[in-house]
Amino acid sequence: MAAVLTALGIVTGTGVSSAKADLKLCNTTASRVGVAIGYKDTEGWASEGWWNIASHTCETLLKGVLIGRYYYIHAVDYDRGGEWAGGLYMCTDDKSFTIRNTTDCEKRGHKRTGFFEVDTGEERDWTVRLTDPEGEAKNQ
Repeated sequence: MAAVLTALGIVTGTGVSSAKADLKLCNTTASRVGVAIGYKDTEGWASEGWWNIASHTCETLLKGVLIGRYYYIHAVDYDRGGEWAGGLYMCTDDKSFTIRNTTDCEKRGHKRTGFFEVDTGEERDWTVRLTDPEGEAKNQ
């Protein structure tokens, strides 16, 4: 998809105190979205996808206490077209994937895709919310 939905908002919020700690994504848009995530763990950089998230629902992307501060998201609007993207590039595929390493994506048979950064600070539980174009990006 060539168009980037820059008008679509991204809302991030800190975790809620609870026994459960996860990285979640809530799709508050009127569209179905596909989501890929990038992160660094003890084995190095990885990207995973796709979570297909219906309108007005949430999905857990990573279960358990967050071990890193920064996570990276790429999302595609299936119904209206366009995407939520950013300037950090990682590897993706058209179908379900887990890819190690972020270099030479195309040489290794993958796509080079832009992800946006999510800074979770010191929190160990985090929710990212994708909003419709009329929504504003803000922290909760």
